[in-house]
Amino acid sequence: MSASTALASASKLGDLLAQLPLNTPNQWPEIEHTAQSLANDLRSKDVEQQTALGQTLLPQTLTSLLKSTLNDSQGSGAVCKPAIFELLRVAANLCMDHDENRGYLLEAGFPQTVLNLLESYAESVQPAQLEPYGISIPDLKIVKTAIGFLLNASVGYDPVKDRLISLEAALTILKLSAHLYPVGSWARSNTSPADAADFGEAWTLRSTLASWSWRAIDELRGDEENQPPRVVFGQDALPLLVTQLRAFIPPYPTPPPRFATPASRRSLVQADFDVYEQVCGLIESLCIDVEDVRLSLARGLTFPDGEHGGVACLSDLLTFVDKGDYPPYWTPEERPSKEKGFDLGKGAIVKAIVEVAGEEKNTDTLWDDSEADKPGGEFVSRMVGWIRAHKGLKETNRDDLIICATLSLGNICRRDAHSTAIVKTPISLAPDLARLLEPDTDIKVKHGVIGLLKHLAQSQGCRAALGAAGIIQRLGSSQIWSDRADMVEIIQVAAIGVAKHMCSGDIDNTFSLVLPDEPGSPLRQILDLVKRSDSIAVKSEGTRALVNAVKSLWQTDPKTLDEGRAKKREATIAAIVTEPCVSALAGLIGRSKRYPTLVNEGTVALSLISTHANGGTLVLDSILNPLPSEAVRTTSQPLSAVSVTEGSPVVGPRRALDMLISTLREGSAPNVPPEVRSNVCALLGHLGRKGVVAESRATDVQRMKESTRELLEALAKEDGPQGNPKVAVAAKRALEAWA
Repeated sequence: MSASTALASASKLGDLLAQLPLNTPNQWPEIEHTAQSLANDLRSKDVEQQTALGQTLLPQTLTSLLKSTLNDSQGSGAVCKPAIFELLRVAANLCMDHDENRGYLLEAGFPQTVLNLLESYAESVQPAQLEPYGISIPDLKIVKTAIGFLLNASVGYDPVKDRLISLEAALTILKLSAHLYPVGSWARSNTSPADAADFGEAWTLRSTLASWSWRAIDELRGDEENQPPRVVFGQDALPLLVTQLRAFIPPYPTPPPRFATPASRRSLVQADFDVYEQVCGLIESLCIDVEDVRLSLARGLTFPDGEHGGVACLSDLLTFVDKGDYPPYWTPEERPSKEKGFDLGKGAIVKAIVEVAGEEKNTDTLWDDSEADKPGGEFVSRMVGWIRAHKGLKETNRDDLIICATLSLGNICRRDAHSTAIVKTPISLAPDLARLLEPDTDIKVKHGVIGLLKHLAQSQGCRAALGAAGIIQRLGSSQIWSDRADMVEIIQVAAIGVAKHMCSGDIDNTFSLVLPDEPGSPLRQILDLVKRSDSIAVKSEGTRALVNAVKSLWQTDPKTLDEGRAKKREATIAAIVTEPCVSALAGLIGRSKRYPTLVNEGTVALSLISTHANGGTLVLDSILNPLPSEAVRTTSQPLSAVSVTEGSPVVGPRRALDMLISTLREGSAPNVPPEVRSNVCALLGHLGRKGVVAESRATDVQRMKESTRELLEALAKEDGPQGNPKVAVAAKRALEAWA
């Protein structure tokens, strides 16, 4: 009986469509009544009935009827609205969980017509800001049901999704949702006892509309596992998204006292929270995936009128991160479940801001020197201000602001001019960064601070200021190189990088790294970390910090130093000319088969140390002694090591000397620059020079010479098969030094 009734109703709708040109009285109420009956029948979840109706002319009839309301020149207006609502219900129920009917409706053009309907509403709405756009309850029902239809039609059905995406349906849906249900706007509305019922119904419709809108947006974006979501928004969506966060920034409203029921209030609080989570996640995703969004946010900081229609999107995001908080009207029962989600949402916005700062094309946009009272411009000043205001984290507990500011500034400081401006007056941020390096500072904060410091330390113009702020000493006392921090290797390596760069060409920072020469000194901590770590990155970077210290010490003319600094230099050299240091350098050479540059750094550092009165013997021992097992196990590199017995596993060099020999062999080292091989020749030549190594170690010197003489003699022949003029000169000098 139901199927027969439904088919009759579908047929009657066709008849009513044919009669439309006659403009008979009560035609739209009759269409409404017929469609309502059919929509109700379709709620029964009868798949056979759905299939039968889809194969009739019903999809075309629905499309033509809906189009006629959009093109109505007779001004029937409000008379059509109940019928539109029921026609949308019919279509939504017809395609519920039914791909065949989704296809029929798409073929008839119904989803496109529904989108035209929604666009007509979207064109009429005005920017809502914190207040909802006012439309009637019948219109709210139409918009809500139209969005519900688009959701039903697209769930798991790519043809409809693809068409809607091509028509930018997501932006239309977002615009309606943002203006008809601005988050928190219900709490700002006033109502009297006389209109409380309509008030409650309207807000139920608005919140449901928002929920369905975000489900439809999610469907269009795609939620397939292991696949990135589709990009369905660009920079045009930014004002619509960002304004939704304003509800969480003071001042907060007091919800209307006569509002409906406690259950309704809870429902709206939850709707706010659901939209909040969606908005934060989408802003983060757009900033990660869409370059135009990152560029637009940066431009809009200076020109919001031209970029975002007057909404200062990036500035508002910064204000939200700074001032946004849990609304006071959350009840004690609601807060526990929502506070964590709120913090995660704010964390997503922090990531979005950092992504904007990380866009290389935004460097000049976000750095602005035009205003003397805001060094670096609006963005830089706010980041600096956050660090200054919250460097005492124990008192302010604003880790989020420090993380956002340090990561963002680290991204912007790609150029020397920006880096030096950060540490010089009037900004002078180094002491504030130093203060943040406390042992109990959260590791995420340390990550941001150390990352920024690494960028700054790469600039020669920053190193003195960083040294004056005691950055190396603060790193040493921060416990970042202690064994309890070994699970955050990436931050340990970055911290080593700070020290490494600061010591490059700066003898005072080298003093800070090495002195006082005791177990707690920064250098001792780094070498201990190098020794216990299984990570090649840690071992190599840690030893390179030692390389830079050696270069700074030996390349500084003591005559240019006053008496106090000259004595410090002597003490620092004495601390480095020790077995642990030279062994670490030999290890760098031994494990760096893939990286001739690192072999070169270790070779140069050992050469310099060998010029010290006690250095030659230590260096000779370091290259002859067996390497640690981890260096021997390193395989699959292009430089071959010493030969091994037949059937034994492939291993790395057993001694640093083996690595040096392999570096000299042309066939074993086709990618090694001549400069590296020349430096190896120079080291071998110096170690074989009379008086460099203790006389008691003459046998060891002879072993070294015997291992390398034939190779050096071959290299010295400039016109030989391995000939290279620069290497030949170095090899000749080495042999001459042995004579």
